Amino acid sequence: MAEGWARHLKAECVTAYSAGTAPQSVNPYAVAVMAEAGVDISRQSSKHIDEFKSVALDYIVTVCDHAHESCPIVPGGPQRIHVGFDDPPRLARAASSEEEKLNVYRRVRDEIRTFIERLPQALKEQTPCDA
Repeated sequence: MAEGWARHLKAECVTAYSAGTAPQSVNPYAVAVMAEAGVDISRQSSKHIDEFKSVALDYIVTVCDHAHESCPIVPGGPQRIHVGFDDPPRLARAASSEEEKLNVYRRVRDEIRTFIERLPQALKEQTPCDA
């Protein structure tokens, strides 16, 4: 969702890439709630961080605790920042209905949007992970 928001809201000043250490398919609930907000992420794909070895990154922003804990050190020294959002798939497992699951994703979607709307200033206000 963060990549989708960044591409939708900040394409003129941010080039966003989304990657992880264990790529999975894009979550259908995430696709649905982003579509509700007018952002199509259905064509996004889950990528491995190794795919970006040749990309000069300024920042690596982790948005969930698991990513923060397992994020590898990337050569070239991009600044690492953690902005913790709840993990929607984990929280949605406890939901008793489809609507409750969607509401979890909607809340996190909106929290991520708020962060992305403030880019790039929001990055400068965060404490680097390496500090």
